Amino acid sequence: MTQPTLTSPDRLRKIDQLRERNLAAYLPLPQLVAVGDQSSGKSSLLGNRSFALAMSPKSLIVVMLCRASLVDANASKKINVLMDIKTARNPDGNKTFAEDVLKIERCGPDEDYLTVIDVPGIFRSKTEGVTTERDCELVAKMVKKYIRDSQTVILAVLPSNVDVATQEILTFAEEVDKTGERPLGILTKPDLVKERSGKAVVCNLVLGKRRPLTLGYHLVRSRGGDDEDLDGEAASYEREEIFKEDPWTSLPAHRVGIEALLERLQELLGQITDKAYPKLRSQARRMLTEKQEELAGLGPSPQTERQQQQYLAGNASSFQSMVRAALDADYSAHDVFDNDDLRLVTRVVNITEEFSASFEARSHAYAFGEDLAAESQVSLHDTVEGNFPKQASPTPMSLSSLFALDDEEKEVEDCDENYYSGLYPDLDGVLARDWSRHNPARGIMDWIAEMYRRSRGVELGTFGPRILSSAFQEQSINWHNMTHQYMSRVIVAVHKFILGAFEGACTDPRVRSELTSGIMSELLDRYRAGMSHATYLVDVERQKKPYTLNHYFNNSLQIARGNRICHALKGKGWREKNQRLVVAVDDVSSIVSYRSNAEHTAEDIHDILQAYYKVARKRFVDNVYHQAVDHGLLSGPSNPLGLSCEQWVLQLEAEKLRTIAGDSRITQERRICLEKSLEDLEEAMKILG
Repeated sequence: MTQPTLTSPDRLRKIDQLRERNLAAYLPLPQLVAVGDQSSGKSSLLGNRSFALAMSPKSLIVVMLCRASLVDANASKKINVLMDIKTARNPDGNKTFAEDVLKIERCGPDEDYLTVIDVPGIFRSKTEGVTTERDCELVAKMVKKYIRDSQTVILAVLPSNVDVATQEILTFAEEVDKTGERPLGILTKPDLVKERSGKAVVCNLVLGKRRPLTLGYHLVRSRGGDDEDLDGEAASYEREEIFKEDPWTSLPAHRVGIEALLERLQELLGQITDKAYPKLRSQARRMLTEKQEELAGLGPSPQTERQQQQYLAGNASSFQSMVRAALDADYSAHDVFDNDDLRLVTRVVNITEEFSASFEARSHAYAFGEDLAAESQVSLHDTVEGNFPKQASPTPMSLSSLFALDDEEKEVEDCDENYYSGLYPDLDGVLARDWSRHNPARGIMDWIAEMYRRSRGVELGTFGPRILSSAFQEQSINWHNMTHQYMSRVIVAVHKFILGAFEGACTDPRVRSELTSGIMSELLDRYRAGMSHATYLVDVERQKKPYTLNHYFNNSLQIARGNRICHALKGKGWREKNQRLVVAVDDVSSIVSYRSNAEHTAEDIHDILQAYYKVARKRFVDNVYHQAVDHGLLSGPSNPLGLSCEQWVLQLEAEKLRTIAGDSRITQERRICLEKSLEDLEEAMKILG
């Protein structure tokens, strides 16, 4: 009798070629999976000679994921030992089931192509000494694994003498196939159904009147133990005779018997193959592109010293390109600038403007510009008794309010005191330790009067130069901390940019980590150099004698003196009809005459100090930005941004070069895996055409 052949033989042959090359690991290939409870008749169905002869492909693969009955008992024993399966002949085995694949190929020149997978039977109760709860979970997991692919036809093998409502495989099939298009019910063991009512239930299933499936049900009789005494054809004929009896004769002929099932399976396999074929090409092409991109992300495999240098030099060149773009505010040049924290020059400018505003508002120990007329009435005797306000004590603050400006000004976004040290432990010892701030105290005239009383010499209507130097040093006592806090914020911004740019320039985490470790020591030295230069600028301003050639100093001084007289005269003037304020000449004379030498001197010290402080403050803020920040941290010859460059790579010793650029074991394994995947997928594209 001529057996029917499968549809789409050329495509089925290509699918089989894909499977031979293990491409099922990448692509969901069309296949038939026989699943069901234990003793449902799966293996007997697949072992049916008529079924096997008709379905045997040129490379028939029956994947047995449980213990199989093999003709060669010695082969069975060897396989069980290899798979560590516990049997009577292999009592030392540790497993009842294994996820290892037993592949049986049946070859012949005139055969078609097909894959049938026989998974272990589902069971719910453990058997003492044989199976465990873990075995139950393992089998359920394997069944779901093999039926989840959309290209799989689920051969749900159901014994006719058991209520299908109790068969868990139908529940599993519903979980993985919501549309219900893939399960095909195969009812076995009809010879065990004796009652008429039981046979009626089976007939209703086949006719779609009960628990309908899209693909429907087929009724077959599997090989039994008594069939061993008959040859293959006689046994097949004997099994088919049952369907000539009532009530099976009432069922459609294409729904009963092995031959009808074979024709249906051939049709289904052809349909899913034709449907899946275009998708397989698309999936293979997409996966090939993904693997190529992932392999490219690992970079070339640097084996020689020259290759390692070229690899690191490429990373350094990419990093320096990001540095140039960051300093030029060219944020469209690289994707890394989508992160606002890496927009370096913008961050630095914002931090510097906040520093300038905060420095103007809070850098001086005592507030200028109070009611000087009232304060000047305090006598030197009062100051001797200590009745003048003291400088305010430092107020602890969180990092979030470190450079917080007035209500109308922008607040900074930092966290608490431990934010920087926790985020970047490497910067510990570089950043500022004191994050407190001083708000300017009141009582500047009392403070000046006391300082003059303690430092005056034999002067006539004037004061010695050391008094102004001492006054400026005390008035600028907050400069050191505020400058260190400013520099710390800039250093953190630079450090965050370097790490982020490294991540964009070098995709290999291990190489990136080695690069960071390799430059960290010198990087910290350059941060310290920037901080040291800022400290030097503070010392230059505070320790030298006050002096300036800036004409703004004299203008400010004259304005301050004029404002003092105007302020004192406001209380003595009156307004004419045209609302113009006028004062008597005698009042002007009294304002400038009735003052002691000490009071005049204190006022002069205040006005000179205020005028000079404004000049020095603005000069200092400019200098600390241009020299310590811009030159020291951003654009100078020894700035930290220029550390990772091609010249640095060329100076690396061979051993250090291998440590940084050589592939790690994990990267090597991943590279080998990707190269193998690319080879397989390229072969798949050739096969699929």
